[in-house]
Amino acid sequence: MTQEGYDKLRAELDELKSTGRAEAAAAIAEAREKGDLSENAEYDAAKDAQGLLEAKINELEKAMSSARVIDKSELDTSQVTILSLVKLKNLKMNKEITYQLVSEAEADLKQKKISVNSPLGQGVLGKKVGEKAEVITPGGTMQFEILDISL
Repeated sequence: MTQEGYDKLRAELDELKSTGRAEAAAAIAEAREKGDLSENAEYDAAKDAQGLLEAKINELEKAMSSARVIDKSELDTSQVTILSLVKLKNLKMNKEITYQLVSEAEADLKQKKISVNSPLGQGVLGKKVGEKAEVITPGGTMQFEILDISL
């Protein structure tokens, strides 16, 4: 992943561990003060929220432990790799679009960052300029031509 993506994950994890855990503990304490825990829906909801928070923290820690920050200067633009900016032409619709291939954790379609594990990411990975990529999507098979690769 990029250094930016790694830093973003680190900040989110730190936020969840500090503020998130403190808020969850406060919610549980507040619900506990309201009496009988066996019939206290607020307490159950607070405990469930705490469980979800801990699951998210665990997921982020797992992602961070296996993450590898990639230096763009070490990448080759002769073929599509992670962090490549790829200009594609949809051959059926005759439209051009540019995406950056990123890790699963950094994917954000609004910013035109797609995961290398997505169908499109898998379809274009390893391709060179001028090659065609056939991508199998839930809506059917699509064909793209690789127009440009940059960083």
